[in-house]
Amino acid sequence: MQVQEYLDALARDSEMLADAADAAGPDAPVPTCPGWTVADLIVHMVQGNRWARIIVESRSTERVMPEMPDDAPAGAALVPYFRSDAQELIATLAAVPPDTSVWTFSAADRTAGFWSRRRAQETAVHRVDAESAAGTRHPVDQALAADGIDEFLTAFLPRLAGGVVLDGSVHVHCTDVEGEWLVRRDGDGLVVTREHAKGDVAARGTASDLLLFLWGRVPASALEVFGDADALDRFRESIRV
Repeated sequence: MQVQEYLDALARDSEMLADAADAAGPDAPVPTCPGWTVADLIVHMVQGNRWARIIVESRSTERVMPEMPDDAPAGAALVPYFRSDAQELIATLAAVPPDTSVWTFSAADRTAGFWSRRRAQETAVHRVDAESAAGTRHPVDQALAADGIDEFLTAFLPRLAGGVVLDGSVHVHCTDVEGEWLVRRDGDGLVVTREHAKGDVAARGTASDLLLFLWGRVPASALEVFGDADALDRFRESIRV
């Protein structure tokens, strides 16, 4: 995906998230994030958006701690605050060349473009969280979801390798768009390849359902599972992100 596609997705899902949060109300529980209310979710999103915006805007090559400003609103006023904050983030990401060197938590990508992808993906998943609080749910856009699976498997999963329970190999296969991955262990690490291959267990489904499964938002029952289904459950439950 190109940077503008990420920014378009970020704008769309930010508005959908805000609409769902408005419909649910700040005190509503978020079923997909146990222990959180909608207000907690919005605060989390604002902190993440501000974090990315400050890093990119300042061209910082050092880590910046995400914090809420002292004058941030509370309750129902959080949603319009989030809408405005998301627009500021999008404007910043659009204004700064994506190849600008900035701090990220990725060893492979230390550019401003990283944050366009990361915030688009973060917002898509948390938009589903907000909709779960409002009693509605829309799938993640196909292309964005496939890209999100790739980000999860190639950028997040290897960093968590030590704690991941992987019995054999896992094949992940999108049924609505192109996208296949094989996850296997290599010593203490994990190797992820983009290929059609036979795994000890295979998970097939729409890109949206696969992405939401990997992020713990939907159960394996939302997918077609071939092979050792218990191994797939152990794999997912061991991932702490």
